[in-house]
Amino acid sequence: MAKISILMGSKSDLETVNETINVLKEFKVSFEAKVLSAHRTPKEVVKYVEVAPKGGTKVFIAAAGMSAALAGVVASHTTLPVIGIPIETKNLKGLDSLLSTVQMPPGIPVACMAIGKSGAKNAALFALEILGLSDARIRVKLLNYKKQMRLKIKKTKIKV
Repeated sequence: MAKISILMGSKSDLETVNETINVLKEFKVSFEAKVLSAHRTPKEVVKYVEVAPKGGTKVFIAAAGMSAALAGVVASHTTLPVIGIPIETKNLKGLDSLLSTVQMPPGIPVACMAIGKSGAKNAALFALEILGLSDARIRVKLLNYKKQMRLKIKKTKIKV
């Protein structure tokens, strides 16, 4: 039963989305990852988004570059939370992806993360925070994760 459904506009997005996948594996949360394009497979995207909740999906993560319409298309066909990951592009360094993901019309919300791998990692953590609202196990793991980050920073020594 996939709690999180990850969609990528193309297989080349996997390099970035691996950051998302690694976090979800670390937290031992079920997920499914698929390549579906808002432009090349629009009917399949809609069908998947409409069926995925029946399989247990609670949150969608959509990663796409360039026109980055995937997150918006997903959001237009569900009332579940949608998190967008703008993929870094060669021509505009992901600014095109960012603007396409974040500039949604009223009524079609998409939570937009940072461009690239840091955004992909944060997409997983944000999805876990959403799931943590109703899952104490995830909430405790998130608290421990943040505690470990804090301890790592506190232990950092700078030699001048």
